[in-house]
Amino acid sequence: MFFFQASNPGQFENDSDLLWQRGHVPETIVYHGRVGINTDAPDEALVVCGNAKVMGRVMHPSDSRAKQNIREVDTNEQLRRISQMRLVEYDYKPEFASVMGIKNT
Repeated sequence: MFFFQASNPGQFENDSDLLWQRGHVPETIVYHGRVGINTDAPDEALVVCGNAKVMGRVMHPSDSRAKQNIREVDTNEQLRRISQMRLVEYDYKPEFASVMGIKNT
């Protein structure tokens, strides 16, 4: 088993907080618990407070092998529901766009 420890020895209250380990797949690390980046109180499996840059793909598994009760829906009913939605267009405020690096507001 392979464990990681922070460079700040006082960061963890006790050794039971060291839950990082090498994964079964090469070049992976496993942590059993919640992970926070720029936060010490993550309320989900992964919480990133700040910008995140993804150089690859963000995967959302949608394989039929992971689903059950798959059935066709009434497309007319779904179109009726969509027609009841409030659709809007908007422009970002210039000060927000500038801070966020958005060029096309």
